[in-house]
Amino acid sequence: MEKVMPEIVVGVLAVVIGAFLCLRGHVAMRFLLAVWGAFVGFAVGAGLVDRLTEQGYLDSPAGWIVAILLAALFAALAYLFFAVSIILAMASMGFVLGSTVAATVGVEEAWGLVLIGVVCGAALALFAIVANLPQVLLIVISAFAGASVVITGLMLIFDVVDINAVVDAEVTAGDHPVWYVSGLVLAVVGIVVQVRHAAGAARRSVRATWSQPTAAG
Repeated sequence: MEKVMPEIVVGVLAVVIGAFLCLRGHVAMRFLLAVWGAFVGFAVGAGLVDRLTEQGYLDSPAGWIVAILLAALFAALAYLFFAVSIILAMASMGFVLGSTVAATVGVEEAWGLVLIGVVCGAALALFAIVANLPQVLLIVISAFAGASVVITGLMLIFDVVDINAVVDAEVTAGDHPVWYVSGLVLAVVGIVVQVRHAAGAARRSVRATWSQPTAAG
């Protein structure tokens, strides 16, 4: 049961936050980016301790402590500073999208998945810095990234993959085609739902939405 706990915890967090990102990515943008920042910080903290101590992902008290501390730090920075929030969001969502697309087209080597994810993350972060990011683009990005996170969370919950396979980028589309197709369908649903809910707000910039934390679109 102890070995299953990290998968259940991370899986549930991924499904809840991923669904929010996929279906309501444009709503209360400042709050959403803070929540996403917390999720990224949690994953980074747990992964960092795993790499440094080799005690396993969330298999030690230190892993949980560092994960929670980095989650709080990333959330605070994302909520307080627009530049930090948008770079963090675009870089992390770009990484998720890049590695997912790479797995979908047949890349199986872990280093290849990570490399493509990093390149896509850096490209999106750079674009976010130099451009006045339109809301509609964030809707598309958040829908696809959120869907990917939801599918990964469900695969963890139903024991299709384990946490180490996800951390080491060993999950490929060739091994789980039905799950990846389901993610694509969910992403399309997310885009439709967000566009319909946002209405005219989709024409606004991300900065304008971020500055209105209680906006509902």
